[in-house]
Amino acid sequence: MPVSPLKSVAVALALTIAAAGAVIAPAHAQAPVTVSIKNFDFSPMAVTVPAGASVTWKNLDGEPHTVTSTDGLFRSGALDQDDSFTFKFTKPGVYHYLCSIHPKMVATVTVK
Repeated sequence: MPVSPLKSVAVALALTIAAAGAVIAPAHAQAPVTVSIKNFDFSPMAVTVPAGASVTWKNLDGEPHTVTSTDGLFRSGALDQDDSFTFKFTKPGVYHYLCSIHPKMVATVTVK
């Protein structure tokens, strides 16, 4: 049984749209990772992210805090209440950080 030209065009168009959708569909993005600074603590105290991901810290305390890596890789300025700081991690490893104003506040980011 022969296929009608209109049906052939419709099938070709559907395949073209499907192929284009596969090409332009966005990749599954990593969900944003946010660490809260509250009650003189980082929460969560340990996060794991893939290489290339960013972590954002947001100060919810009424006191200023910093986000300072122990190896000198990143350092925020003093973050007042509701201020935030974001850093993009490009290399795998374990990154320890603290608040330089309150050095008992410590946490880690593990990059896979």
